[in-house]
Amino acid sequence: MNLIVPRIQSQTANHVDPDWWRGAVIYQIYPRSFQDSDGNGIGDLAGIVQRLPYVVDLGADGIWISPFFRSEMLDFGYDITDHRDVDPLFGDQGDFDALISRAHDLGLKVLIDLVLSHTSDRHPWFRKSRGSREGAYADWYVWADAKPDGTPPNNWLSVFGGSAWEWDGERMQYYLHNFLREQPDLNFHNPAVQQEQLDIARFWLERGVDGFRLDTVNFYFHDPDLRDNPALAPELRSDSIAPLVNPYNWQEHVHDRNRPENLAFLRRFRDLLDEFPGSAALGEVGDSERGTEIQAEYTSGGDKLHMCYSFEFLSNPVPSGTRVAAVLEEFESHSVDGWACWAFSNHDVMRHATRWALPEPALRIYAALLLCLRGTVCLYQGEELGLSEADVAFDDLQDPYGIRFWPRFKGRDGSRTPMVWSREGGSGGFSEAKPWLPVPKEHLGLAAASQQTDCASVLNFYRTMLSYRSRNPVLAKGRLKVHEATEERLSLVRELEGQRMVCAFNLSGRPQEISLPEGRWTVDATAPFAAGDGRKLAPWQAWFGLADET
Repeated sequence: MNLIVPRIQSQTANHVDPDWWRGAVIYQIYPRSFQDSDGNGIGDLAGIVQRLPYVVDLGADGIWISPFFRSEMLDFGYDITDHRDVDPLFGDQGDFDALISRAHDLGLKVLIDLVLSHTSDRHPWFRKSRGSREGAYADWYVWADAKPDGTPPNNWLSVFGGSAWEWDGERMQYYLHNFLREQPDLNFHNPAVQQEQLDIARFWLERGVDGFRLDTVNFYFHDPDLRDNPALAPELRSDSIAPLVNPYNWQEHVHDRNRPENLAFLRRFRDLLDEFPGSAALGEVGDSERGTEIQAEYTSGGDKLHMCYSFEFLSNPVPSGTRVAAVLEEFESHSVDGWACWAFSNHDVMRHATRWALPEPALRIYAALLLCLRGTVCLYQGEELGLSEADVAFDDLQDPYGIRFWPRFKGRDGSRTPMVWSREGGSGGFSEAKPWLPVPKEHLGLAAASQQTDCASVLNFYRTMLSYRSRNPVLAKGRLKVHEATEERLSLVRELEGQRMVCAFNLSGRPQEISLPEGRWTVDATAPFAAGDGRKLAPWQAWFGLADET
């Protein structure tokens, strides 16, 4: 169902800083698990509206909402059947308009998750495409003949396991799917496909959104010659994109993603965004070998995406001081004008409290570190409560990814369990019905309502740290230089318009001696850590100092 509606005026049109996104803190909402308003056990748009004041109190500048479009829900909204309508599970167009209006009234920007690389196999486009090798939609998806022996056209693999090619007996060809077989990939070499995706983006911009999170932005194009991917050396294999039980990691993905043709399309996408002053695009770069390089490439020059995140800090290695410094320096080496977005958790990876086995004091120090990096920051719902990864029993699993690779890989459900708002009831204030995923008992003790009244809670630390970042633009937008980096400590120097600040972090459970840059430094007593001389840091502590220019 496609609706034609008048444009809803966005707050971005009212003399708002067009660079609001640069250094902003964006709070990711997974709508199925945020707040259920109608008692069916699934979160919805009206539930998001109900909880927006919480996001404002936290101190975020905007929200990113994971997909709420019409979908078969095999991949929970990422297998779309209509990009221009709201799935009834989440509400309707009126609910979305109310969300935009309320968010803007509260001063929040709204980014929505735009899935352009693939659709559901139930999408009308795919039904038409598989029906005939002729006609307007014949070339909208990536079709290829079998090899003479009937096997797939090449060796490309799916992120979700197995071959990336599925045989279609109706069209008598294989089609490409980088994810589920029910998620066929669109053919971005077709100009009509590109134009339709731009028109979809325009539709939502005219409804009032402030921009987009672009799902799998480096997967849009494929090698038209369908060349095999080369093997990847075992020592270079990483589990940042797919679990190690999946041989997807055994290839160097040079022909099925990261194609140079993508840059021209991203410029077209930026031209569209520039028609709506203040709108912005956040790209997800899924790559384990060249993530920071592509992140920089896609955001450089001011003519492509505004910001990108990759999986360097969403992967398993704990971000030690040396690792953080290496990632920052790698990004800067590829672009002097690109803009990064940094995140530790999201809906696709294990929550970082569990992934890195962090004690509660470490949650604070890593939150402070994240909020002191140069770039935009994404926070995933519940990380501000210190939520751990939920252990979801096999019988309760919903994620097809986890069901396929159980028990070596349990999928993504553990990071998608419902938000806990109160300790009462079994669903933590999320729903009056049985939630679509169970709420772990251990999460109930971390409920937002309980933490709000505890000055020493993780939630109140996040609030304090976000407020500190907001009061000090040097942390959001200033230049960054690594002063000292070891496995257990890290010191950063930030500078903006004459203000210089040093941020020193003890990333360990034992005291650390640190060095400060040359010059006179005065402790910033307003920082959310115990003041000291900056020479010796207690376990899991930080020190913030301001340059004394007198």
